[in-house]
Amino acid sequence: MADKIHALKSSDAHFARLADEYHQVNRDVHRAEANIEPTDDLHEQELRKKRMALKDEIFRLLSA
Repeated sequence: MADKIHALKSSDAHFARLADEYHQVNRDVHRAEANIEPTDDLHEQELRKKRMALKDEIFRLLSA
């Protein structure tokens, strides 16, 4: 799906925004999990939920 992701990022501003947001949230989750930027459990859980919602939306667009 890498080719499709690249094509959509180039041609669809909404998809590109979702992909960028997913990348940032995924980075934030990693930094929280690794205690690079410690956060409370509730905030980390909210980040994970946001990441999952973004991933689901990206997958929906890729499957269309």
